[in-house]
Amino acid sequence: MSIELTTLESGLRIVTDTMRELETASVGVWIDAGSRTESRDEHGLSHLVEHMVFKGTRRRSARAIAEEIESVGGDINGATSVEHTCYQARVLAADTGLALDILGDILTESAFDPAELDREKSVIVQEIGEVRDMPDDLVFDLFNEAAYPGQPIGRPILGTPGSVSDFSRATVAGYLGRHYTKPASVVAAAGAVDHARIVEAVSANFGGMPVHESAAAPSARYQGGDAREKRKLEQTHVVIGFEAPSFHDPATWAAHVFANAAGGGVSSRLFQEVREKRGLAYSIYSFNWGYSDTGLFGFHASSAHRDVPELVNVALDCLAECAETLNDAEMRRASAAMKLSLLTALESPSSRADQIARQVMVFGRVLTRAEIIEKIDRLTLKEIRAAGRAALRTAPTVAVVGQTAKAPDPGRVRERLSGA
Repeated sequence: MSIELTTLESGLRIVTDTMRELETASVGVWIDAGSRTESRDEHGLSHLVEHMVFKGTRRRSARAIAEEIESVGGDINGATSVEHTCYQARVLAADTGLALDILGDILTESAFDPAELDREKSVIVQEIGEVRDMPDDLVFDLFNEAAYPGQPIGRPILGTPGSVSDFSRATVAGYLGRHYTKPASVVAAAGAVDHARIVEAVSANFGGMPVHESAAAPSARYQGGDAREKRKLEQTHVVIGFEAPSFHDPATWAAHVFANAAGGGVSSRLFQEVREKRGLAYSIYSFNWGYSDTGLFGFHASSAHRDVPELVNVALDCLAECAETLNDAEMRRASAAMKLSLLTALESPSSRADQIARQVMVFGRVLTRAEIIEKIDRLTLKEIRAAGRAALRTAPTVAVVGQTAKAPDPGRVRERLSGA
């Protein structure tokens, strides 16, 4: 890897990965602020800010922003997550300067025009409605809220129609000024890039960002719980989960491999037992998500209403058995799949820029390919099984959308796992 990292006196970090065989580049800005940074009366504000910075600056209209980047064949977009917000552009190598000019402009000179703000709030309210119409998305919103009740980390990223509609221009601008600061930001570039030129362009275009430290997000407290919404659907959607290690915890690697082995592919135990042998669901998979101070492990499936009790029992039995009897072949398959996913991402400039930015933000440095592979290869069966057992001992979280009556509550989940 040809990684270079520069930290300016202001605290702004610039990291690049030069991929000399490419002729394109991905450049972006990652902000250490997301939905869990919001106070109760700011619910959905991170996502609204992400939308609004594209709606015009003192130098460019919203249309001009789109036309300038697309006139060179590029594209630009933003994304809001629980812990971060990012703005990323893909361009030809010769146009990285333009991309950074536009990114600097939207993040330091946004106009926040009141008319644009009203229109965009209406767009986001429609986006919220779209999620409500998609049970496989809605069930995860319910799951997160039940896992972390009353906490920003558990609230839906988009906000609610009421919270979004209440935001004013001053609220939007104030949030950006508090959280979009140089010490809280990482500029990353990957592909056909030159580090010195990227540093020069960033220094020229991001001078307007504040230099004060931004407030840290409140600590998360996983609790577990139950959330369900009755709907007239063809199938019932179920997510059952538990607390997992944070990505600062060394056990996070074992937890990822356990999730992959348990339900990460068509050869996994969940897929084979639930779909192939019993036909209880078309799709079932497990997941493991890491955050800075907590994590979530679980599975999602949708099934005919009558089959939900059997599906849940079979899935829980699979997870419990996997935590005790995972074998060498399963561990090797899961580890290989995880390495392939990680290494495939490294071959894309956009994915590579995203990865190095997040690693700098989280660990203060970029993990090498060899280091990542070594962390996975060093894992033992004992460690992976222990990660599974540790998760399954935590308080269960149950979320259901559909015909909810037959889905077990957290108490029944705990009884099933304990063999009662």
